Amino acid sequence: MTRKRPSRKLQLLVRERARGCCEYCFCQEAYATERFSIEHIIPLIAEGHSVENNLALACQGCNSSKYDKTLASDPATGQVAPLYHPRRHDWQQHFSWNSDCTLLIGLTPTGRATIEALRLNREGVINLRRMLSLVGKHPPQQRSSS
Repeated sequence: MTRKRPSRKLQLLVRERARGCCEYCFCQEAYATERFSIEHIIPLIAEGHSVENNLALACQGCNSSKYDKTLASDPATGQVAPLYHPRRHDWQQHFSWNSDCTLLIGLTPTGRATIEALRLNREGVINLRRMLSLVGKHPPQQRSSS
């Protein structure tokens, strides 16, 4: 298992691919109070590797909430579901926005479990989305998985 930190080149690739957005809650790093982290989607402790397809850009709130989780309970059914994997899953299959784009809506067990486990609709994120919407900067352009 590769335990070393991703190389500078790999970190830049992850940041460019994410276009400055957290790959979970879609907060924009340009408006964050802290620099975003390069996150292991499948944690090193769970046999994840420091390779391109296992790395995502994550805001500090999502990164801290996710920690080493790969599964969580779907609040609608109580069943365990895999968390959203930005490299393997299509974001639009699992999530949508409410009418004013301030809340993420989970469309699948994975979407709902991820919203709950990573607290994707936490108060500060909702406020940021609301303010950025007023100046035409939210939601950021959607993309499919890589």
